[in-house]
Amino acid sequence: MATELLTSEALSLLYREHHSWLLGWLNKRVQCRLQAEDHAHDTFVRVMASGRTLDLDEPRPYLATIAKNLLINHWRRATIEQVYLERLSALPEAISLSLEENAIILETLQEIDGLLNRLPVKARKAFFMSQIDGLTYVEIAEKLGVSDRMVRKYMVQAMVLCLSVEF
Repeated sequence: MATELLTSEALSLLYREHHSWLLGWLNKRVQCRLQAEDHAHDTFVRVMASGRTLDLDEPRPYLATIAKNLLINHWRRATIEQVYLERLSALPEAISLSLEENAIILETLQEIDGLLNRLPVKARKAFFMSQIDGLTYVEIAEKLGVSDRMVRKYMVQAMVLCLSVEF
């Protein structure tokens, strides 16, 4: 198939010819058949929703890229949730939150994560190194190969985004 708009017939053919391969590719990475199936489904949903013209002569690299990005987003959200739950479990019982409060906080954290995804890569890394890893601006600057002044600018960008979230 040459470059063409992705019609329902083309999507159906793409699915039939490459779903099993994509499922195997994902299963090797997540080592859970159910998660692999979910990510394969989400990959094809993204392809369908893109509404873009596709070069279907080489669909596997395209599918793998979409799937890889979905996995990265999944792992990032899981990491954020895990850090939150670890910190939450360290709180004394009197400060523990209700299930509803936990759900609201997790939803807010996921919204913040989505916003932070819009940042340039170095700004996002700087924010996570500071807030999750607890590194100083000087340590972050060394790791990223930038000045500590640049790290401050990155942090301002990230904090402005975080403050834009409505509670």
